[in-house]
Amino acid sequence: MSERFDVVIVGGAAMGASTAWHLACDLGFAGRVLVLEKDPAYARAATALSASSIRRQFSAAINVRVSGYGVALLRGARARLGIDAAFREGGYLFLATEAGRETLAANHAVQIAEGADVVWLDPPALAARFPWLALDGIAAGTWGRTGEGWFDGFGVMQAMRRASRDAGVAWRTAEVAAIEASGGRVRGVRLADGTAIAAGTVIVTAGTATPDLLRPFTDLPVRRRKRLIFYIRTPAALPDCPLLIDPTGVYIRPEGEGFICGTAPPAEADPDVAEDDFDVTPDFFEERVWPVLAARIPALERLRVERAWAGHYDLNTADHNALVGPVPGVAGLLAACGFSGHGIQQAPAIGRGLAELAAFGRYVALDLAPLALARLAEGRLVLERNVV
Repeated sequence: MSERFDVVIVGGAAMGASTAWHLACDLGFAGRVLVLEKDPAYARAATALSASSIRRQFSAAINVRVSGYGVALLRGARARLGIDAAFREGGYLFLATEAGRETLAANHAVQIAEGADVVWLDPPALAARFPWLALDGIAAGTWGRTGEGWFDGFGVMQAMRRASRDAGVAWRTAEVAAIEASGGRVRGVRLADGTAIAAGTVIVTAGTATPDLLRPFTDLPVRRRKRLIFYIRTPAALPDCPLLIDPTGVYIRPEGEGFICGTAPPAEADPDVAEDDFDVTPDFFEERVWPVLAARIPALERLRVERAWAGHYDLNTADHNALVGPVPGVAGLLAACGFSGHGIQQAPAIGRGLAELAAFGRYVALDLAPLALARLAEGRLVLERNVV
């Protein structure tokens, strides 16, 4: 006879840990919960390899709300999680050329309507606030005065993991080979070693592995894409440097005594990658990142790269937004994937939503219905234009 749990969570990085923590600690769920994670060191998890930042500057209102929940949790991390989340509210600064000014203004209107503290800056205001910026070709910028910045994402995940374990959630090292279902209902999971575990609810938060696990039930437009991050040092001082996004897509933000930076490759040079491809692409920094940084921030001409690493995005090619909630046609099967680089910042709210679905069968704190998997078949895409 197989072991049985009320809820099995597949994947124990930021999204799975958030779901487990919200279930056991925030909602006081009394059922038996098991989290299965194949890589307890998180060596290749997006949670450990990401830039670990949070913003409210999105074009889709649901994303602005989702980040609002995350910001509140980070600000209250000491009381709720017993840790300092190291949340530095340095803000995001999006720059736009004249061609992108109208889109920036439309996005800003959405953010303001959702209560985000995002300031519109014309070139003179940009020059006054960030005098180290070269503003050639820049028509405007938007800056998150509060409620945006960077934080210790790995530390927050580990705090949620510890708290959920203390509350009775079981955590195990195991790889899930398949989701078991019959008669239109989920039955549990089968592990790579053949072990079967029964469950009334299965929640798949396995990052880039999620589409493969769900393929027997639905074909999702989510692809594994590689992104590179570079840690640089420079003798230059950039007072009050935010997380800056150039119109080209190149970004930079402070990190310790240096900065991290990167950019997405152009579409024609952004293929699906293998699960084990974490190689740093030769010459990417010199060709794609450094020329933009040196032109936008002249003081960075003397920078040096100290290290670089690669991580994987689960990119939703349909609309660049998360797919969250019930898997159509399979009662009791829930999932979250396709975060397109926004997973670490959206984990608090998404974990809460998944926990509510498991505990109550409905959303309570924040309605995540706009992100439902069913929207793909129904043709109601939620396009996100601000993808970094």
